[in-house]
Amino acid sequence: MKKLLEKALKDAMKEKKRIVGTKQVLNSIKDSKLIVLSQSMPTDEAKKIQELAEKEKVSTLHFEGSSVALGRLCGLQFRVSTISLTSITDANIKSILKESETK
Repeated sequence: MKKLLEKALKDAMKEKKRIVGTKQVLNSIKDSKLIVLSQSMPTDEAKKIQELAEKEKVSTLHFEGSSVALGRLCGLQFRVSTISLTSITDANIKSILKESETK
């Protein structure tokens, strides 16, 4: 799963087309195209984001790693429990989701 997701995350970080953090993502779900949730995120918060994303028809991806691993994948020096990509093509989203399913 890592290759396409890693590239999408790094591009989003470089272009500042992302929202990092649970509260910020919850407040901006309408602007999101793909939401990535780490495994170490509390279940109730993950469920809340998942439900809101489904209402807004936003794709979500459960990252199979900790918030530390997600932060590193983004090139950040801190934990990232959730990140929202605001500028990603539908084709890239489908590819990332398909890649994560085939694992």
